[in-house]
Amino acid sequence: MTLREDLLDARARTLELALDLDDAQWMGQRLAIVNPLHWELGHVAWFQEHWVLRHQLGLAPMRLDGDALYDSARVPHDTRWDLALPDRAATLAYLQQTLGRTLETLDAVDESRDAKGAYFARLALAHEDMHGEAFTYTRQTLAYPRPRFAIAAPSAASAPSSASAGPLPGDVEVPGARYMLGAIEELSFVFDNEKWAHAVDVPTFRIARAPVTNEEFARFVDARGYETRELWSDDGWRWRASVGATGPVYWARAPHGTHGGGELRVRRYDRWEALAPHEPVIHVSFHEADAYCRWAKRRLPTEAEWELAASTPAKRRFPWSADDDRVRGSLASLPSPGHANLDGRLGGPVDVAAFPAGDSAYGCRQMIGNVWEWTATDFAPFPGFVVDPYKEYSAPWFASPHKVLRGGAWTTRARLLRNTWRNFYPPDRRDVLAGFRTCRL
Repeated sequence: MTLREDLLDARARTLELALDLDDAQWMGQRLAIVNPLHWELGHVAWFQEHWVLRHQLGLAPMRLDGDALYDSARVPHDTRWDLALPDRAATLAYLQQTLGRTLETLDAVDESRDAKGAYFARLALAHEDMHGEAFTYTRQTLAYPRPRFAIAAPSAASAPSSASAGPLPGDVEVPGARYMLGAIEELSFVFDNEKWAHAVDVPTFRIARAPVTNEEFARFVDARGYETRELWSDDGWRWRASVGATGPVYWARAPHGTHGGGELRVRRYDRWEALAPHEPVIHVSFHEADAYCRWAKRRLPTEAEWELAASTPAKRRFPWSADDDRVRGSLASLPSPGHANLDGRLGGPVDVAAFPAGDSAYGCRQMIGNVWEWTATDFAPFPGFVVDPYKEYSAPWFASPHKVLRGGAWTTRARLLRNTWRNFYPPDRRDVLAGFRTCRL
């Protein structure tokens, strides 16, 4: 797809996630982990206008109150429910107007020859795609109906690799290497926290072929893992006590006669469903992943281990890339419906054995898509870090406790991802689409 087509596609996804909800749902519950969708939609429009139309082209603001309403660096989170926001129709019109003017700027840019000229449009695209993912998990957090995407398959059974579904136990060995961790300059667009590739020494290690499944995590819950102090770090135990966690946030026991709980169930959006045993556990915090690892006598991978396992010492853009695609990543190597569970096509996670075509060279499956994967690494700048124009993206979060996640989730847009993409969240966040895989001690 061209950049123009991608921008139109991103906006269509944004609207798919919003238009079926009423005005009360657009505002939603006041929580520290979500934004009011009404505000967030206006913020998406403002961001595109700010960087493409105002910063790059020097145009006057389309809304005189835009910065006061929508600049996330200036508007405190807990005040966003109290702002005098434009009504629904005006918010949608702002989205339409900013996109229309952005597309007009692309008419004057030859993307193949002027990557700089298209940089801020690509930044706005990535920003909108990330907010689309946030809209998706906000709907889960607030128990809104499951989103319906135009590109979605009729059911998970239509996945190209459904015949391979099920568990995928065991480890693979990744030989030690001097590895160039991070992005290389030949890639057309990366964020500042990926810059630039630098040598790290990674000893030989063994890593799980697949993420931890619901069935595996349920054994930890049943073994009273949430009640066993020695399995938790000091910070993790304080967090567990503060929220009263007894299992993953959306899990519950179904009533079973007069003898207590029955089978484990999970809330997916506004409905309760049976827990799928071979899907990856999702919506767990770093603290929960870390405690599970202690119980299982395993550990989380570092981000260098994760990236090496997803690539080879000779870098690849995606786990399945051929050697001649390893730098730029040809269009043929981009994630397809046969490589990974992305773009919301299947409506949620699938079994960890699905998508064998996406295996890495070492035999790790689903390192791209299905669930984001926590790593043991603190989010910090790479050597020689230089902030990009959008300085609020990375730098403000280096000084506070955040952990690196890798790989993408079932609703992440395929065009966003590469082996070097660094996501990051505080270790207590479990509303996001995060799971994990483990390494042998």
